[in-house]
Amino acid sequence: MSSSPVSVSVPVLRTVQVLGGASGGAHVRSLATGLAARGVRVTVCAPVEAEGEYDFTSAGARFTPDAVSALRAACVEADVVHAHGVRAGMRAALALRGRRVPLVVSWHGGGPGAGRLSLLLERHVARAAAVVLGASPAQVDLARLRGARDARLAAVAVPTGPPAVDPGKVRAELGVVERPLLIAVGSLVPRRGYSLLLDAARAWRTLDPVPLLVIAGEGPMRAELARRIHEEGLPVRLLGRRSDAVRLLAAADVAVLPSRWEARSPLAQEALRVGVPLVATAVGGVPELVGEAGVLVPYGDAGALAGAVSALLADPARRAELAAAGRAQAATWPSEDDTVAQVLSVYDELTARPR
Repeated sequence: MSSSPVSVSVPVLRTVQVLGGASGGAHVRSLATGLAARGVRVTVCAPVEAEGEYDFTSAGARFTPDAVSALRAACVEADVVHAHGVRAGMRAALALRGRRVPLVVSWHGGGPGAGRLSLLLERHVARAAAVVLGASPAQVDLARLRGARDARLAAVAVPTGPPAVDPGKVRAELGVVERPLLIAVGSLVPRRGYSLLLDAARAWRTLDPVPLLVIAGEGPMRAELARRIHEEGLPVRLLGRRSDAVRLLAAADVAVLPSRWEARSPLAQEALRVGVPLVATAVGGVPELVGEAGVLVPYGDAGALAGAVSALLADPARRAELAAAGRAQAATWPSEDDTVAQVLSVYDELTARPR
């Protein structure tokens, strides 16, 4: 008499994604969408404004505000907690104190110039995590330097691009129909290099026509940057935080990334993918990410930054060449699906689940 095979049901994997602010929200939403589609139960613990911007609930996740009590409650039933950023990692580590739940941290911190408090946070989080995921080899090395037991390379794919954009309409909205449009995107914090960017903008006042530089982002440096723009008469406009930054980017002539440190820059990825020529500082993971598809300059050299942008504005053929090279380079990067699959394999490994 033959016996029927015995089916073994595998309990649903439960994860909590911890987000410390709006930064990284697009990546978390992408993860939540992919994980939920694979049958994983996802809870996103983040600021209320992040839910308003990224709508994690519609991605298939359960949302809970990032209050300490809410985070602790969410972690009670979790099989894996995944924090995005060092500060989120610190909050997650405290919430998990006394519990044997593995902590995964996607590393977003580090780089030269980090303060003493940042270094202490990085060390604590690196040592508390079961696995640290770095978006670039430089981040993986940094996590190991800070004491991570297990640090791995895990590329962060930006979500699929927006629908087709009418560049003329966007440029008309910004008042740059007959002049070049330059764009930078990112929070207004020192590591983004915006002071250096304003130094470069002084040189662009001599061009004819004078290009307009728009900066999409918000942060503590706004007052300082606004003062300089006004006092020096710079052709720069601060747009504040924009949910349509990719739409603006697609209408630009040149994208500029003047950062002191970047891992796998979302701006660089978006620029190359939509075919916008990129001028960036050769820092962190940028050279590996961009390859030959962008113009790289040393950090701290405002003259080199200004000259590279001016040269591109004067050379339409070179811009077209870079646009094609950028799209080709972007085609070599891991997809969102690749990113989700890699993260899920880490979860399964930590919980010893078959997949």
